[in-house]
Amino acid sequence: MSKLQNKVAIVTGASKGIGAAIAIALAAEGAAVVVNYATSKAGADAVVAKIVAAGGRAVAVQGDVSELADARALVDAATGQFGRLDILVNNSGVYSFAPLEEIDEAQYRRQFDVNVLGLLLTTQAAAAKMGEGASIINVSSVVTRVTPPHTAVYSGTKGAVDAITGVLSKELGARGIRVNAINPGMVETEGTHSVGVMGSDLEAETIAQTPLGRIGQPDDIATIAVFLGSDDSRWLSGEQIVASGGLH
Repeated sequence: MSKLQNKVAIVTGASKGIGAAIAIALAAEGAAVVVNYATSKAGADAVVAKIVAAGGRAVAVQGDVSELADARALVDAATGQFGRLDILVNNSGVYSFAPLEEIDEAQYRRQFDVNVLGLLLTTQAAAAKMGEGASIINVSSVVTRVTPPHTAVYSGTKGAVDAITGVLSKELGARGIRVNAINPGMVETEGTHSVGVMGSDLEAETIAQTPLGRIGQPDDIATIAVFLGSDDSRWLSGEQIVASGGLH
């Protein structure tokens, strides 16, 4: 029996990378999935096509999660298309790195708007439609543990995600809704390739410090999301699962 049979999930920022892998993995376990994207329609459509080709159910929905109307429309699309909502994966995120003297308001507002406000608005809309047994999964980062230089803004957003995860687990627990976070380490994605991380000294240094001796892959995170979305994790809430190959 599939772990997520008859469940409905939203995955934000699911047109590529970790979000795409999570959407595909949830669908493979039986969930109907709303694949959210901000700008990459082609990427989201490709994820939906892959899910449908494997016999799953999915639909792509455009929306900027940092806009209240878009967040609400995303949830309405899930309930309108599939009749319910059981799993929300808050994966949408942006990042840019700079030393203290180069941080500006635009960097701060963009990252906090998407990574923090977007999570809150989408969760607010989703929680209103969720019932007992639902699961909210926030994608945070290992940066909240290792606090690398030049990541003050990004690490700040993920520190907020960790704190919000704990707060909302308490607010929503009485309704039987669980809230947990996954804190990935460095993962090979389109993003890490585009910013030049892969093949760099930073990648080599990270591998050298990682007990399991490699960079993560999107599927390494996706399987954890399946676990957190399923009844296998029914006694977990308010937790942060660090998925970094042992790097803390």
